[in-house]
Amino acid sequence: MKKTKLKKQNKITKEKRFAIKLLLCSVYLIVITILSVCSYKIYNQKKNIKSWSEVSSADEYSYIEVSKMSEKFAYFSTSKKSIHFVIEQEESGAWYTYLIAIKDSDYSKFKDIIDYTYERTTKKPKPIKVYGYPVIINEELKEMALANIKNFLPVENEIVITEENFNNYLTNSYLDTTIDRKENFNMILFGTLLMLIITIVLFIITLIDKEKNLNRFNFDIDEIVAEIKYKAKRKQ
Repeated sequence: MKKTKLKKQNKITKEKRFAIKLLLCSVYLIVITILSVCSYKIYNQKKNIKSWSEVSSADEYSYIEVSKMSEKFAYFSTSKKSIHFVIEQEESGAWYTYLIAIKDSDYSKFKDIIDYTYERTTKKPKPIKVYGYPVIINEELKEMALANIKNFLPVENEIVITEENFNNYLTNSYLDTTIDRKENFNMILFGTLLMLIITIVLFIITLIDKEKNLNRFNFDIDEIVAEIKYKAKRKQ
């Protein structure tokens, strides 16, 4: 009789261990899935590059798709970069004029677009997407832009750019393509990835285990259940 009872107790203990293991693994898998999705979304959000029209901060890396471009009308000798007017044209046909800064060494990349803009060639080149950070236009650069914009805008343009409407049509910044992209540390992404790694480690430990850990967990449960029963009996 005693041997039968002992075997039955061992069987129950093994079933409990399996149930505990299954429960822990299920919880870990759910947590891993949630953290993985969150990490992916945060990473994509960080990686996403906005178009120039959507920029709201000087820290945002952005782009302009250049379909037409002027010759330089301003030059920074210390940083060896030139300022140009560019036109970005949408599929709808609407176009917008902006200012960009490029390195001297990059001029050849835009030569075909510049030649087409000034009708030196009839072959229409493909637009070039340029990336950079916004830089506020100072008063001196604004004066130079106002003095030169009329030589760049198409003849059919009916809007006269003045100091009063400058920010509305050309914005208060230029896209500086000479600034390399900065990789800013993202604390939220780091914390999410750290929790993900810890959860994966715990999941692996649970899978390969470690009967004594589960035994300890099982023993603790049995103690709690016994204590609850004991207290319940005392109340009666």
